[in-house]
Amino acid sequence: MREDIDWAARRLEAASRVVCLTGAGVSAESGVPTFRDAQTGLWSRFDAEELASPEGFERDPGLVWRWYMWRLDQLKAAAPNPGHFALAQLAGLCERFLLVTQNVDSLHEQAGSGEVLHLHGSLLHFRCNSCAAPHHLTGEQRRAESPPACGLCGDLVRPDVVWFGESLPWDVVEEAADAAQGCDAMLVIGTSGLVYPAAQLPLIAKRAGAAVIDVNPEPGPISSIADLFLQGKSGEILPALAGSVADRRANA
Repeated sequence: MREDIDWAARRLEAASRVVCLTGAGVSAESGVPTFRDAQTGLWSRFDAEELASPEGFERDPGLVWRWYMWRLDQLKAAAPNPGHFALAQLAGLCERFLLVTQNVDSLHEQAGSGEVLHLHGSLLHFRCNSCAAPHHLTGEQRRAESPPACGLCGDLVRPDVVWFGESLPWDVVEEAADAAQGCDAMLVIGTSGLVYPAAQLPLIAKRAGAAVIDVNPEPGPISSIADLFLQGKSGEILPALAGSVADRRANA
């Protein structure tokens, strides 16, 4: 593993642009339930698409609202793990570093990462369901049984996340794809590589000649095309990788 870490560190140090794609596995190491895992306890009898779709919100906005407020409460107990902090450190060590995440918990920002693209939105942000105006929740609204009304158009406020049946924000997807096309190295961390269009990003980078480095507990579709597969927890591998890059910088 030490040799593999050193190889990855050399590629990152030499890269003029690094793109990192993270998925649910990174947040899971902080105790954040994955989307499916979040349907436990009293929520286990509800279908995922009932709780995370425009149709479900239209049928029962109160039910959807209470589930998302419950998920927000779960985040209170979560904190960035060593993997999150290592990525923030790598951003400062690499010439250009862009973090693209499928996660909606904003733990990357809490760890100090600055430039973060959220493919699926954020649980911490809210907007109007119709006019998309941003909305800042009060404590009372978070404790309410149903969503508040938009102050501009009167429609209901919803979480600013991508639901089933909705398209990802095109400007974010396009920026991520352009970065993947122009990077020299791509880190893929804690994602299954099964959800598109995010899963396309490593393929774009690979075809453009970038080194693809996959960090995951188990092999998957990305590891099969990666130049290097580092098997293990991101909270253990990434600090070692950041430390190796830092050492190379210090000794250069």
